[in-house]
Amino acid sequence: MRRLLASLVLFVAATLAAAQPAHAATLSMLGADVSSLQRALDLGATYYDANGTQRDPLDILKGVGVNYARLRIWNDPISGYNNKAKVLQQARAVKAKGLRLLVDFHYSDTWADPGKQYKPAAWSSHGISQLRTDVYNYTYDVCTSLKAQGTTPDSVQIGNEINTGMLWNDGKVVNNDFTNLSLLLKAGYNATKACNSGTQVIIHTALAESLSSARWFYDGIRAKGVSWDVTGLSYYCMWHGTLSNLSTVISDMRSRYGKNVVIAETAYPFTADNADSTRNAVTSGCSGYGLTWQGQGAEFAAVQSTARNAGAIGIFYWEPTWYAVPGNGWDPANINGSGNEWDNMAIFNWTGQINPNVRWTP
Repeated sequence: MRRLLASLVLFVAATLAAAQPAHAATLSMLGADVSSLQRALDLGATYYDANGTQRDPLDILKGVGVNYARLRIWNDPISGYNNKAKVLQQARAVKAKGLRLLVDFHYSDTWADPGKQYKPAAWSSHGISQLRTDVYNYTYDVCTSLKAQGTTPDSVQIGNEINTGMLWNDGKVVNNDFTNLSLLLKAGYNATKACNSGTQVIIHTALAESLSSARWFYDGIRAKGVSWDVTGLSYYCMWHGTLSNLSTVISDMRSRYGKNVVIAETAYPFTADNADSTRNAVTSGCSGYGLTWQGQGAEFAAVQSTARNAGAIGIFYWEPTWYAVPGNGWDPANINGSGNEWDNMAIFNWTGQINPNVRWTP
């Protein structure tokens, strides 16, 4: 009996180990979300490397370790940026530099995040059945259009920071019911795989601060049969807690779901000052890291180290190139008239000089 029990224990342990991704010794996805860059360049923004030489910002980012670009896509933004046509154009620039591509579907005409998940206007009257078709068709169309021009996405996100669902209210999780959300996520997953089976599907939440909340969400979609390839988490230390807690959440997500984990967004301020008339989204830092170029570099290095040691496979800095350029505002409905809430969070200062302390490291 003891021998039988011992064999059973070994079998169960081996099965669990096989179900988990191998522990990442390095970060292979070294990413930058450069969704606002195209507009900045169209407005004449200039970027300078640590030697003060003006260069293509994608080349500068590559030189400090970036190998992956993330681009958000909105359905029909008033600004005319971050839509399908612009993403196709920017994807060509990204791939021409030898970078891999992550497309971040917001399924909205504007920002989608934990506090808002607005339907695009064209889908505003659609119920869950039609929305399911909408998500499939839109995802498939964008993916196949990218594929047709030779810029097949390496990864996609089905939704952006969907802590309580997407395409509200139809796709919102209410009373712990994940049914409608699961239909939308399955549609996005299936459309992506129909376009290109090798494209990784990321499901992204901003729940890194709470293990119980992260488990609630991913348990909920798993119970409804949702498939995904990579678990994506946002982590901003001023909102999502300590690095120790982040490590715990990453490790748990890996072991609990048997999927790789990526930090889909992170950033840190290099100053408390503001470059324009629009109030900054972040006005304070975190313990141990000053609001300086040195502090920004050290905090980003610490997040990378934590993610790496916990077994994550990648990290994306959110909008490192979005310094204050008049006309490149945060509001797609008023891109010319709104300012930049992120000018102190970019890794380029207000004259386009890169922070020499920031590096992406495997």
